[in-house]
Formats: sequence, C-alpha cells, structure tokens
Amino acid sequence: MNTEDRIRQERLKKLQDIRKQGIDPYPASFKKTHDAGALQEKYAHTADLGDTGEKKNGEKKTGRAAVKVAVAGRLMSLRRMGKSAFGHLLDTTGSIQIFMSQDRTSHYSFLQFIDRGDILGIEGSIFRTKTGELTVEAKTISLLAKSLEPLPEKFHGLVDTELRYRERYTDLVMNPQVKKTFEMRSRIFQAMREFLLSKGYVEVETPILQPVYGGAAARPFTTKHNTLGMNLYLRISNELYLKRLLVGGFEKVFEFSKDFRNEGIDTQHNPEFTLMETMTAYHDYNDSMKLTEEMLASVCQAVLGTTEIGYQGTKISFKPPFAKMTMLEAVKKHTPVDFTNLNAAQAKEAAQKLKVPLENKETKGAILAAVYDETVESKLIQPTFILDYPKEVSPLAKAKPANPDFTERFELVINGREIANVYTELNDPGILKENWKQQEQLLKKGDEEAQRTDKDFLKALEVGMPPASGIGIGMDRLVMLLTNSASIRDVLFFPAMREK
Repeated sequence: MNTEDRIRQERLKKLQDIRKQGIDPYPASFKKTHDAGALQEKYAHTADLGDTGEKKNGEKKTGRAAVKVAVAGRLMSLRRMGKSAFGHLLDTTGSIQIFMSQDRTSHYSFLQFIDRGDILGIEGSIFRTKTGELTVEAKTISLLAKSLEPLPEKFHGLVDTELRYRERYTDLVMNPQVKKTFEMRSRIFQAMREFLLSKGYVEVETPILQPVYGGAAARPFTTKHNTLGMNLYLRISNELYLKRLLVGGFEKVFEFSKDFRNEGIDTQHNPEFTLMETMTAYHDYNDSMKLTEEMLASVCQAVLGTTEIGYQGTKISFKPPFAKMTMLEAVKKHTPVDFTNLNAAQAKEAAQKLKVPLENKETKGAILAAVYDETVESKLIQPTFILDYPKEVSPLAKAKPANPDFTERFELVINGREIANVYTELNDPGILKENWKQQEQLLKKGDEEAQRTDKDFLKALEVGMPPASGIGIGMDRLVMLLTNSASIRDVLFFPAMREK
C-alpha cells in the first residue's frame, strides 16, 4: 500500500470513529462571525487583546475583555505538543493561527481525530503570542468536513501543471496566487460591465442552444433535442441574436457570452470560452474603435491602477490611441510582398513562397488573410488595430464604399493575439444572402468553418436593422494579459482536459 492509500485508510478509520461517537462529521452549517483577513487587518496594530487566561505569580492576568470570535476554514497545519497544539486555518480571505490546549479547549481529546486538510469551525478569543502572531485561542472545536484525501506536501505544494488544471480545487487550496488570478478575473469582468452600463448599455441574455449556428467561422458542437426531434448547436457566437434585438428597437446592448467551438486546445484556445459582445445602433467601426480604446484603458485603470502592464517580460501600453494599419499595409510592412496589385494567381504564388498553407483558399482576399494570420499577427506586440479585412473572410461586415473588395472590419491584436473583432455590421439582407450562398459552397467543398444561412435572421433584416457596429472581445485572452498568465488554462477554473 502506498503512502497516500495508507493515509486515506487512516482517515476513513477516524471518520468511522467520529460517527460512532454520535458526531456528524459533515454538519449543515456553522455560525461564522469573522474572516481571517478581516481580523488580521483590524488588529494589525493592536497589542493588548485582553485576557488570555494566563496566570502570573499564581494570579490570573487581567486586562480588557477578550475579543470573542468564531472563525472557520481549512486546517493547513497542525503541530501537537502534548497538552497543547497550534495550527493555521485558511479561509477565503487569508490565514490565521489557532491555539488549542487541554486546560482551555473543550473536548481537547477530539484533536486525535483531526487532520491537516479538515474544515473546522473554531470559537474562542484572540490574543498575540510571544512572537507577536495574532492567534485564536479555541474554546470549542467543530469538525465541519472531514478530509479523506491528503493535501500535497506543505513545502512543495501542487506543482504538476496538468494535475493543477485537472484538480483545480486542490490547486486553489495550495497555491494562493491562483486564487488571486481568478479574483482578478472577476474584477476585470465587473469593471467592463460598469463601463458599459455607464455608457447606457443594457446587459442581455441570448440563447446558448441555437437551431442554426452563426456569427463566426468555426465548427460547432452538435446536440439533439429529443422532444422537438431536431438538432441544436452550442453557439459559436451570440452576434446574430444581438442584432435581432436592434431590429426590435434596442440601441445599445451587451452580453458576456459563453461560446463553444469544436476546435483544438492550446495556450490560446479552449473549446468553451467567454466573449463580451456589444451591439450599438448608428455606430460604424470607427466609433467602435474609439469605444474599444476607451473601454480597455478604463478597465486597466480600474483593476490595476495603470494603463501600463508587464506581460511575460514585455511592457505593453493600453494608453489610447492604439496603432492602426490596414491588413494590406501590415503584410507589406512585415513580409517582402505587396498584395495591392496582385491577382489571385500571383497572390497564391507569393503565399506559397512564404510557406503559408492555403487549403480551401482560392481568392486573393482569402489568401491575403491567410498570409496575415500566418506571418504577421504574431509580430504585433503593442495594441494595434488591423483594419479593412477582405470581403471573402468577412461575410457579416459592410463593404467599404471606395473599395468593395474590403470591408469595414478590424481586429485588435495585442502581444501577437487577436483580442477583439469588430465590424460595421452588414444590414442589407440581399447582400448577406449572397454572401451566405458563397459560404454554403465553401461548406460543400469541405470547409468545416464556413458559415450557414440563417433564414430567420435574414427575415429580421428584412424587417429593418439600423446601421450598427458590434465589438467582440475575447475575455479569457484579456484576462491572460492583465494577470500575466501564460496560458488560457491559467485563467479558466476548469479548462477542457483529455479524459484520464
């Protein structure tokens, strides 16, 4: 029997012994009065904390009344010393030392059934030890949950990366910085929500299960509704539903959207992820560009107190204005090729010389976008707007009046990664119908990421949608940047993992 199995057996035996005494090892509640962090902060500079029960020259030490507390959390350490014991209790706000003694703690002998990792409730009073550490002297000990699995060894913690992601619950216990990352994630979401609400936006909810997947180029997850007898798809985007709301008369909406794409997993991709999508009536992509800059700078300032961040050793500035280049300009700057006057055959030859894969890409626009994706995007470190995407890769975007081969679309790239995708939205149902016909042909040729025709959305456009622009921000990637996290798995509580 290995060490972990032996420890588990010992703990199971303790669990049985506890139950034999008529004690519930998993009670329903505990009346907690204080958090560890709040106590540490409140009494950080207080020396006299009242009567601790100590005696001097046979007389009980007196002073002001002791501060009574009830704390609860996970027991992270336990040092038994005969008739007394010290330990540390960890709750969501921090850690505090606890002291138990045979003379002062009721049912002190119950400690024989307690192990590191157990969740305890401690009622008692606070004092300072001779070394100055704030401590709760336990009057009573309550077992709130018996831990059967041993925690990782104290000084090494949980360091195996895959195990950390697979057993996030243990990772959060053993690695305090991980918890701080997810607290930061929450603050980032809240700061963005407050920014948009202050601008008059309405937060909405749209369907996750959709009869037609759309709004992006991606492979969907397919499921079936048994009662309706029809296939449904986990959404790859909420964009088309936000636009339906504009048709209905809303002018400023946003949603934190859980989306799902049946794609590979790497440091930037997870099949389940979060986008923040806006849709704004009467805006174009120039308006959205300004709003994006202002919003990201505001979020950085609110969460970090600065618009200058460090990411994996690189300084990045979120201070507006951000750099701007068209896709043609970016490719010309970072490769030896100028696509401006090339035809499709010449574009294909140039891409092949750059060793860019061109599966299912025959038009000049699609080839240009592939060259940009493969050779340019990773070189853009500071926040940069890449403007004017080819029409072939932007079926939902409005064409540029002066050059209809390109669209009013931009992506925001930071540290070589797409962070935001924005259009001036196409609201002409006739043009969109033709664009989707071309997408359906690509689907038949084997392009699994081609878009589908959504007849109900076309009907909505025929009712009439005002001019509009939407912003889609990859929240997981933004959180990676603002928490200095190297992988998307570091900012998802429970990332997708291959089954053991």
